Amino acid sequence: MTTNTNHLYIDKELSWLSFNERVLQEAYDKNVPLIERVRFLGIFSSNMDEFFKVRVASVRRSTLLASLSDESNASRNLLDQIQQKVIHLQERFDAIYIDLMKELARCNIFLVNELQLHEFHSQWLRKYFNDNLMRHIAPFVLVKNSELIKNINDDATYLCVCLHFGGDKQYAFVEIPSVNIPRFIELPSEKKTKIRHLILLDNIIRHCIDQLFKPFFEYDNIEVFSMKMTRDADFDISIELEKTQLEQMSNGLKKRLYAQPVRLVFDREMPQHMLNMLKKQLNISSTECLIPGGRYHSFKDFINFPNLGRKKLLNDKMPALTSVQFKACSNNFEAIRQHDILLNYPYHKFSHFTELVRQAAYDPAVTAIKINLYRVAKNSHIMQSLIDAVKNGKRVTAVIELLARFDEQSNIDWTVRLTEGGVKVHHGIPSLKVHSKLCLISRKENNKTVLYAHIGSGNFNEGTARFYTDFSLFTADQQITQEVKQVFDLLKRPYHKDNFEHLIVSPFNSRQRWIELIDKEIQFAKQNKPAAITLKLNNLVDEIMVNKLYEASQAGVTIKLLIRGMCSLLPQMEGVSDNIQVFSIVDRFLEHSRVMLFHAGGTEKLYIGSSDWMSRNLDERIEVCTPIYDVKLKKMVMDILQIQFSDNTKARMINQYQDNQYKPRGNKRKVRSQIAIHQYLSQYETKIAQKKTDHNANSEIEWLEQKSQKKA
Repeated sequence: MTTNTNHLYIDKELSWLSFNERVLQEAYDKNVPLIERVRFLGIFSSNMDEFFKVRVASVRRSTLLASLSDESNASRNLLDQIQQKVIHLQERFDAIYIDLMKELARCNIFLVNELQLHEFHSQWLRKYFNDNLMRHIAPFVLVKNSELIKNINDDATYLCVCLHFGGDKQYAFVEIPSVNIPRFIELPSEKKTKIRHLILLDNIIRHCIDQLFKPFFEYDNIEVFSMKMTRDADFDISIELEKTQLEQMSNGLKKRLYAQPVRLVFDREMPQHMLNMLKKQLNISSTECLIPGGRYHSFKDFINFPNLGRKKLLNDKMPALTSVQFKACSNNFEAIRQHDILLNYPYHKFSHFTELVRQAAYDPAVTAIKINLYRVAKNSHIMQSLIDAVKNGKRVTAVIELLARFDEQSNIDWTVRLTEGGVKVHHGIPSLKVHSKLCLISRKENNKTVLYAHIGSGNFNEGTARFYTDFSLFTADQQITQEVKQVFDLLKRPYHKDNFEHLIVSPFNSRQRWIELIDKEIQFAKQNKPAAITLKLNNLVDEIMVNKLYEASQAGVTIKLLIRGMCSLLPQMEGVSDNIQVFSIVDRFLEHSRVMLFHAGGTEKLYIGSSDWMSRNLDERIEVCTPIYDVKLKKMVMDILQIQFSDNTKARMINQYQDNQYKPRGNKRKVRSQIAIHQYLSQYETKIAQKKTDHNANSEIEWLEQKSQKKA
């Protein structure tokens, strides 16, 4: 067990590493199709890149600040534990990679390196290199006054080259191209065969390295080893009153280019002279920055590993479902007006939302559209619809969050494009990230303004909606929509006091409301009445909320948690958290939805929304959670939660040892929740369709009967 000083919490960084270990388990799981397993290596690697950019960078800064206090030993100890865990995971990663390459070979798919090439492939690659690659490569040659740290890109993979001539060494760096060139190249077959060969771009360059250097350098021997540097992604933006927020962000992004390294991953076979040169040039003095690995370091590209084999090497397709409620109506507003609609992506089609915005863009009854934008797709239909709406005379307001980490530049670009298109763009409150997932559409109906709202847990992003699980509520309930309007008003006048009776809004009332709901369950438990809390979150690390759940457990409240990522709470501790169980599901879709369910004396208070239980989500962001009032929709969400807690295939138990044991199946039937949820929702939509068919048939019979009676 690894906990912080009072042994009641798991350090969130170590908890996050346990989450990424669950991702790595998917690459190891022989029940997962082979190509999907290879792609999980890419997901693991991409996650680890972000972990170092953000979390390790933050810990290192804290260590520096704590160096003059009593906390320095604790911070240093945490860094050491992170280092040990990362190296352990890297070693496991390398072993899994080797096993997967063997399994690919058994399927006649070979990922070869430059030392395994036949003469036919060798000649073909030299021509390919000259014709397609060489123009994209310009080595950086290290000379006396060179500053390597300012001349290599964050997170790019480099081949570190040493040219030996006599007793002299000349170092150079070759960046592996990442734009407009595939990372995996399929080699042609010399003769008809079922065997398929792939080679990584890295190895093509290794094979052709002489073609780069021979024309210009004399050398007796050449050494080539891979490396990748990760920088601190958290940068400070100074408060400069004469500059706009957009200008500050642009300057901040430039600063990130020169931020200090937090990780150097290098080929463990790299000679010591080369490693010493890198440490000196990159100003790396501490060992926690150094991660020895294999030959390749941009494994995130394996997310797109091609399938050259049979379909069985991939997951079976799970087609997104059409909402019968939307399909049955002539337009989306009519559907929402008839009944609240709750969609669950990616099981449902995200296009229902994009279609709502598209219709709003030209519906003559629509007068205004307001939307929060945190992360959007590169080619977003939603953004184009907003511009189209302006052309049609609608008032369109987009609140774009410039501080969405790693999407800052994209959001700056969209700000410019939308502004040029006539959309009124603002960036919320400077001190608070806007993370809520809101869209509000105003429509004139019978000379009155009727509001339609979307409140969800996921971003308005057509790309991520294909593999992030998220809930989306579409409602014309004016009690809810009026409060959504209040949230948008708050973004313009943040110091105005608003009372929210229905919505739970950070940072204004969320911590207070969640605590009140937990306290109610504690009261029920102390009265020997049924008391239960069920939470589905991405992260649970806020100590105040963790302590409140401990208090509830000690009072006898039954607590079930489904936490995808970081969880600082320690379940099943005697006298502290006996009544708390924590599970985590990692499968083909990323669990992203947030659901909060309280027994509430049998009335079952249910909320969905954008907020995790982290200090930043409760106190430092605009987050919105909405109650689900509709009985049928509430039952649907509760059924889905029940399916997930019944998972005995992809569910892991979170415990004090952080060992990610799978939930035991015993003699129970196999339940894989993501497959089961798709089946459940398919049946749910079928039942709705049948009811509508029966209703239409009954209406037609009644019409015919009335017509017959009139004739009589």
